[in-house]
Amino acid sequence: MKTFCGRANPTTGAMEWLEEDENYDYHQEIARSRYADMLHDKDRNTKYYQGIRAAVSRVKERGEKAIVLDIGTGTGLLSMMAASAGADFCYAVEVFKPMANAAVKIVEKNGFRDKIKVINKHSTEVTVGPGGDMQCRANILVTELFDTELIGEGALPTYEHAHKYLVQEGCEAVPHRATVYVQLVESKRMWSWNKLLPVHVEAEDGEKIIVSPSEMENCPGVPSVCDIQLNQMPLNDFTILSDVVTMFSVDFSKPVRSASTYYRVQLEPVKSGKAQIILSWWDIDMDPSGKINCTMAPYWVKSTSAFQWRDHWMQCVYFLPNEEPVLQGETVYLTACRDEYSVWYKLQKARGAEENKADVCVESPVCRCQAHLLWNRPRFGALNDQNRTYQYIKSLMKVLKTDSVCLCISDGSLLPVLAHYLGAKQVFTLENSAVSCSVMEKFFKANHLDDKIKIIEARPELLTTSHLEEKKISVLVGEPFFTTSLLPWHNLYFWYARTAVTSHLTSNVTVLPQSASLHMMIVEFQDLWRIRSPCGTCEGFDVQTMDDMIKNSLNFRESREAEPHPLWEYPCKSLSDPQEVLTFDFRKTVPQHGLGTEGSVNLLRKGKSHGAVLWMEYHLAADISVSTGLMQISNEKGNCEWNPHCKQAVYFFSSVIESETLSDLPSAVLYAINFDTKTGEIAMDFKLL
Repeated sequence: MKTFCGRANPTTGAMEWLEEDENYDYHQEIARSRYADMLHDKDRNTKYYQGIRAAVSRVKERGEKAIVLDIGTGTGLLSMMAASAGADFCYAVEVFKPMANAAVKIVEKNGFRDKIKVINKHSTEVTVGPGGDMQCRANILVTELFDTELIGEGALPTYEHAHKYLVQEGCEAVPHRATVYVQLVESKRMWSWNKLLPVHVEAEDGEKIIVSPSEMENCPGVPSVCDIQLNQMPLNDFTILSDVVTMFSVDFSKPVRSASTYYRVQLEPVKSGKAQIILSWWDIDMDPSGKINCTMAPYWVKSTSAFQWRDHWMQCVYFLPNEEPVLQGETVYLTACRDEYSVWYKLQKARGAEENKADVCVESPVCRCQAHLLWNRPRFGALNDQNRTYQYIKSLMKVLKTDSVCLCISDGSLLPVLAHYLGAKQVFTLENSAVSCSVMEKFFKANHLDDKIKIIEARPELLTTSHLEEKKISVLVGEPFFTTSLLPWHNLYFWYARTAVTSHLTSNVTVLPQSASLHMMIVEFQDLWRIRSPCGTCEGFDVQTMDDMIKNSLNFRESREAEPHPLWEYPCKSLSDPQEVLTFDFRKTVPQHGLGTEGSVNLLRKGKSHGAVLWMEYHLAADISVSTGLMQISNEKGNCEWNPHCKQAVYFFSSVIESETLSDLPSAVLYAINFDTKTGEIAMDFKLL
């Protein structure tokens, strides 16, 4: 049996479906899963254990047998907690087969074979009664089916079904309830992730302003939640406009309804400003009294200093459909609408709030302008970064002449507009998808440039002289940015595209950027290492089977791969200087042979070498570069500032994955890095000395 997996091909800029070993998909699922992160979440595990102990004793006090149903058991951890708390029997349901197999092994290893039955099914297919999966209905319901948005993994329909068919009326539930909180804020930074703000260009003939089409201005964006580590967002990046209010809560011990509904609260703004963003998070009470509480509240809300870092549950950023001016003390109404899997918000002024009941937003927001389908949130952030845009403007001013014929190769870029405003005689842009063509067309139209810039929808190798109106290209530009890129070097597709269009370029063509370089630095992460670190024992239970399974999946390919992470959300400190390891000269075509380098990098600071971070820098023109990674090392402790619009590549060292304790701190790291020009991929290997 083979399985097909989508992978970006950096040499063609396209998603390709590759045939992989049938186990590949599941290895990816395991290797990139958040199981390790959950097992390291001490706060979550302790609170679940306390809640389960309390629920079992409440049932026992009533003189009943404690029969537990654990839906989405994963490693079997919560069932083992219940069994050791004195539950008479546990049914542990897990739909993902490899995980269910692991749970069986873990349960056996911990000596609970007689107390826990693992059922490898979706909970909605579980049967109850003589000869069924469960002998009888359970009187304790334990689950961990939550994501950052609370309901995104289908918790509501699962609970709804369980109450109807799998548990007794009046059962105990752990958690007992969940509560969703919201806070209204104004934030230019976060708002710039969802709308394109006007771009100012100083040209020879005065200032030009690039504006969005009105359709884009009024578009609500995509309904998917923006989940981030809000604890990394500094207070000066947003203005709080309201107190924290409870939006809604769900009692899991009673029948749950998953049908679409809405909740409305009254807000009194504590400050006047532009209401743009709803920040949201939840907490869960493990017991009816609310004494055992696990919260996702961010740092400015939660006064405790004992923060639990976690990556499987973060905080949510919701964009209001339009920014609304609000006045301090003047009541507004916030409506949260939800379907089975997602939540969205709408803000209304107070007048006639009753008559507003009719127009409640029951329809989930849909992007109509297509820009939100083309550009993800970090991409909006990059396009709105005036400082970044200015580097491109400065470079274009250096290379453009009045007779320049310019071709832009990047997905949905503003470079063609900049090139036109800065004096190029003619501008073409190569767009690789119908969506990017459509978005750019609307864009050029809104700025009255539809007859000035020609859009070509063709792959670079299929470009013809008639596309270019029989002209040769004297300036080839790219950011470069392509929507299929996952890792920093995938944008080297620009080099392949440049190679494919060589016959259309003048002999003295200017290529911008003229070159790129791959940079690397050894770091110690404050917390991110936990997602790849084995757990060993969790709350006294042996979960090594899970560790081995993750390790086996990470090593499934011959060479382990780097993985993309937005490091502005994950603090780390540099242990070495940043080092340039490879360069790619865009003025020449892609060579036939690969590019490789070996060397060593000295560790200058004491710390745990968790891994290497890699990123690209693009050298636009003489002395002008843009970095997709390190912006600066901000102090002598080695704290790093990263480009917030890009994901950097992180290669975790095997010492993290094996959880080795190194007796001596390494003094240097040996590296070997090879760029395969046939596949566009980079293979790497590191050794701590």
